[in-house]
Parts: sequence; structure tokens; C-alpha cells
Amino acid sequence: MTDSKEKYTITAALPYTNGPIHIGHLAGVYIPADIYSRYLRAIGKDIVFICGSDEHGVAISIKAKKENKTPKEIIDKYDSMIKDAFKKFDISFDNYSRTSKKIHHETASDFFTNLNQKNVFVEKEAKQLYDNEANQFLADRFVKGTCPLCDNDEAYGDQCESCGSSLSANELINPKSTISNSKPVLKKTKHWYLPLNKYEKFISEWILKGHKEDWKTNVYGQVKSWIDNGLKERAVTRDLDWGIPVPIKGLKEKVLYVWFDAPIGYISSTKEWAKNNGKDWEPYWKSDKTKLIHFIGKDNIVFHCIIFPVILKESSGYILPYNVPANEFLNLEGKKISTSKNWAVWLHEYLKELPGREDLLRYVLTSNAPETKDNDFTWKEFQARNNNELVSIYGNFVNRVFVLINKYFKGKVPSPNNLNNKDSEILKSIKKFPEKIGKKIEEFKFREASQNLINLSRLGNKYLAEQEPWKLVKTEMDKVQNIMYIAVQITATLSILSEPFLPFSSKKLKSLLNIAKSELKWNDLININEIIKPGHIISKPKLLFKKIEDEEIDYQITKLSERSTENSNKKKRTSYNNFSKLNISVGSIINVDQIKSFKNYKKFKINTGSKNLNIVSEVSINFNEKRCIGQKVSIITNLKPIKIKGEISEGLILSTKNEKGEIIFIIPDNNKIQNGLSIS
Repeated sequence: MTDSKEKYTITAALPYTNGPIHIGHLAGVYIPADIYSRYLRAIGKDIVFICGSDEHGVAISIKAKKENKTPKEIIDKYDSMIKDAFKKFDISFDNYSRTSKKIHHETASDFFTNLNQKNVFVEKEAKQLYDNEANQFLADRFVKGTCPLCDNDEAYGDQCESCGSSLSANELINPKSTISNSKPVLKKTKHWYLPLNKYEKFISEWILKGHKEDWKTNVYGQVKSWIDNGLKERAVTRDLDWGIPVPIKGLKEKVLYVWFDAPIGYISSTKEWAKNNGKDWEPYWKSDKTKLIHFIGKDNIVFHCIIFPVILKESSGYILPYNVPANEFLNLEGKKISTSKNWAVWLHEYLKELPGREDLLRYVLTSNAPETKDNDFTWKEFQARNNNELVSIYGNFVNRVFVLINKYFKGKVPSPNNLNNKDSEILKSIKKFPEKIGKKIEEFKFREASQNLINLSRLGNKYLAEQEPWKLVKTEMDKVQNIMYIAVQITATLSILSEPFLPFSSKKLKSLLNIAKSELKWNDLININEIIKPGHIISKPKLLFKKIEDEEIDYQITKLSERSTENSNKKKRTSYNNFSKLNISVGSIINVDQIKSFKNYKKFKINTGSKNLNIVSEVSINFNEKRCIGQKVSIITNLKPIKIKGEISEGLILSTKNEKGEIIFIIPDNNKIQNGLSIS
């Protein structure tokens, strides 16, 4: 356990207000941050848990133009939706702010001015794309064109969503402005840059040497990759009419780049909290006794481990992050969550369709969290976790305890009599769980922590099953008293240890036990011998969790299936000329290798008649590698090689999904067709 004198500043990534939030956000950032914060409070730590809406940047402007609204209308709409979802899931922020607030504008401007006066930034002119019709410079997302790598003619100026390659707007073939649809021109503009290349030694010593043993491997590895590739200058300003104006006189339509101002939002939110609660904000950001911990997704690692620390280092007196326990991504039913394709479980929809099941989603997302690798959420697993774990293990134990005590003792906790060795052993075992679960939380291993909570319920079920008080009630009432006394102690322990993971259920269970007003804390469970004393009256039994029926799951799966169909129907028509550029032919599978860390992806070696191609393809969970050797498949052979899941793929196997959602290859109807034959 950690030193009680320490302060903790816990930050959760600021959600971007160009849309609502989904389960990927919850699993990757907000639930682990909430579990950690609740636990620290439970053990008596001085913490502040900070978040807020990220409300600047080009994506807001694009959304506003598409919906014919002002940026303010967009951010107000989604800020309200996001805050409402967080409130209903009981994410326990101490302060949730907005980067559009005056206090944030002032704080971010002060940071820029301070660093500029210290000559930290590099000023330089560069040619950027400019829309003459709209009379403005074009941010990357305001430019579309043909990807130079895969020929996708819908690539953005920062990324091709078809092949996944990072791009710059100047690399696009036939670029067009998404504002006026005109061809942009190159025009000079001046910007301020953060010279990250000057800080490679600092980052290397601080993270690669200083945190080699205590940071998550996925975070450490990504930082090392950035350092190994060499850090580059990064602009901190951009030409845009929505954002925080660059605090330099005479500048027009230049704002602070959103990546620069957003992390500073943690500080402005802390300032707001301190002002509202009569506290001093500085010890939470400038004391060496404070631990700063950022909860983020892996797409934000570079900002929180390299860029923001450089900004903090060059600003006066700020501490550096103690840890950045970033999570990987959560997929949905085997496919990447996509907001643009509406392939997501939106929190506002979940709350409406599955009311009262907030703890269930919290539990499932924790027990399946993408802590070190991408993971998959499926509705069937969601149902199984509920029915087989929360209902059948945790809920079953608690319900049995309430039923039996009300039946045998009219709701009064019995007094123990001459506890035997088994009883004493169980009481000792119970006392180990607070420290066991706490240690896992402190190590950011929330999946293991949640399973230890279920293991405590298992212990209770096993104890009742072995002791069988219902058989002893007529002959050995003393033993029954002992059994139920111990069962109540387990139940009370569960009610307290559940709070970080299942806050609604914890509150309900404490209420049923009539200990809702108790001052008992986490560490008390280790130090005291009796959590609930004999004679204490508990309530009548009420179910904590209820079963999820197939109909509820079928509805959700059908809804996703309909969205997938809609996405397929939205694909743009292409010309025969474009289609004729593809070389579709027959090949046979000669070898299959598993791609490390991605169970749904395989690397196929395919004979095309003239040569062998390595092709990475997604497969179903039940895919049989041995059976497919020698199988004929239809493949596209003239695609430019791209990297998929860390492996080079030289083509594409044509596939589809059956009615069960399983991926199946499109195969020639005659297995004797020669490899290399063209399909037309």
C-alpha cells in the first residue's frame, strides 16, 4: 500500500465533442480511471480526479459546416450528451470542465506566452494548401484526394482510412478542398513549432531508463519506437477560425493547435475545481509529493509521454507524469469500432435500451479490458459474464446469505460459537482480499482485480456448499450460527470491495445490509476482526443482478447487423475502368501462421501459379488452419503491399460474412481450377 501523505492527480483523456462516447472510450479510459480513483479515496488518499470536454480543433469545424451549425452549437450538444452519460454511469470526477471556458483559454494562452518568451518555440514559414474560394488555409481534414499508396480517392490530408497510412496533405494526388471542392494552391504561412528533436535525450533518460520496469510494455514500446525513429518539430499553431487565438498581437485566424491546448485542460480543470472548493491547485501539479497519472487510449501516448511532458518540463515547477497506463483499443464483434460507420455501442443508447445495467457494462468492460493488447467486445460474452458470473456467482451467494439469515434468524446476524479450524481459516482468507485486490489496482491490472472480487464470491459459495447449513439447522444450530455469521462477514466485505468496480451494486448491498451509513473503509477490512456485529439486523433479500435473456442480446446483434448492411450499401459506385485495374485470380493456401497478439488475424502463404504471396486476413475465432491447407481462394494480386497488424500483406483474399457473422472465403466452385487463372 502507498504512503498516506501523498497526493494524486488523476486525469482521464478529454473526450472530443464532435460526437457522443461509446464503449471503447469507457473501456480504454474512463472505467479504469474511475476504479483507480475510487480505490485511492477508499484507502484515504488525497486525490483530485480531473476531466473535461475537448472543444477545439478542425473536426468541430467540419461537423459544424456539415450540419450547418456554429461550432458552439456542436460543442454544447455533445458536451451535454457526454456529461449525461458519465453522470449516469457514475464516473466519479471531482471536476469536469470544458476547454471553451475562459479559465482554460487564459491558462493555455499563459503556457504559450511563457514558452514563447523563453524562446522554446521555433518560428518558421512553410507552404501550406490554401483555398482561394473560401479564403482560408486548409487544415489536413479539409483536404481530400487520392492516396499515393493505395489509390483510394477518398483519402484525407492526414490519413488514408482505406489503407491506414499516415499522410500529409501535400502528398495527396489531385487534392481538393472539402469546403469549396476547388483545387487548393500552395501559399506561405508562418507557424510556431515545438522542437521535439532537442528533447530526445530527456525523454530517453526519463522514460526509457527511468520507467523501464514500472510502465506498461505497450506504452514503453511505443515511446521507444518514436525515439528510435527520431523526434521531429511539431507545430503548436494552425490557421483556423475555431480555437484559442494565438496570444501575439497582430495575428489573425491563427489558433493554438488542439493537441497543444487539450492536455493543458487538465490544469485549467484543476484550477476550476480548486477555486470552487476553496483549495490551492498548485500542490496537485507542482509538488514532488504528488503523483500525476494519465489514463488514456493508445492513440494519445505520444501526446502524454512526449509532447505534454516537454511542455511541463519547460514550464516553471511542474511535475512529470508518474505513470501513463494507456490501454489498447476495444473492437466490437470482431471489427474495429468506427464512429463514421456507426459501428459502435453508444453509451446514450445503452442507457436507454438496458436501463439499470450500468454496473454490468462496467464489469464486462473491466473483465475484458484491452490492457496490453486490443480486445473484442461481443454481446454473447456480455450475456455470459452477466449470467455466469454476476448472477450465478456473486448474486447467488449474496441472495443465499439473505434468504438463510431471514429464514433461520429472522434477519438478525447470529453470534459465533467456538469457531472450528475451517471457520478460522475462512476468516483469515477474507482478510487477504482487500490487499490482494488493492495491489492489482495499484499495478493497473484491473482485469485481475475484478476477477479477485468474483473469487471472493466463489469462496463464499464454496463455503456454504461445503458446510450445508440447511442440513444442520435441526441438529447443530451452533454450527449454523457460525456458518451464517461468517457468510455475513464475506457479504459485508464484498459490499465495500465492490465499490470501485460496481458502485451501484455496492450501494444497494450496503443498504440491504443496513451499513450504508457506516464509516468503514477499505483498510478497516484488514485491521478489524468483525465487520458486522452479532445482533445486527439485515433487510429482506432482494436480487442484486438479473439474468439477461436471449431476446435482449438478439436485438443488439440485429441492430449491429443492420448497421453493417447500411454501411455496405453506402459504398460509392465505381467505374468499370477502375474495377478492371484489379487483378482477381485463383490461388491455393499452402501455409497459415498466427499473428502474435491478434487472434482474429492470420498470415496466409498463397500460391498464385507463378509465385507465392503473403496475405494478412481477418478470420473467425473458430477458424481451422489445418483444414484450409490446399484450399482454393479468390485473391486480388496487384495491390501495393501494406502493413497490417505489423505484417506485410501483398494482396487481398476475397471474403464475406454468413448469417452468423462468421468470415468465410469466396472460393471457386471447382477445386481443380489452376492457380493463377484470372477471374472476370
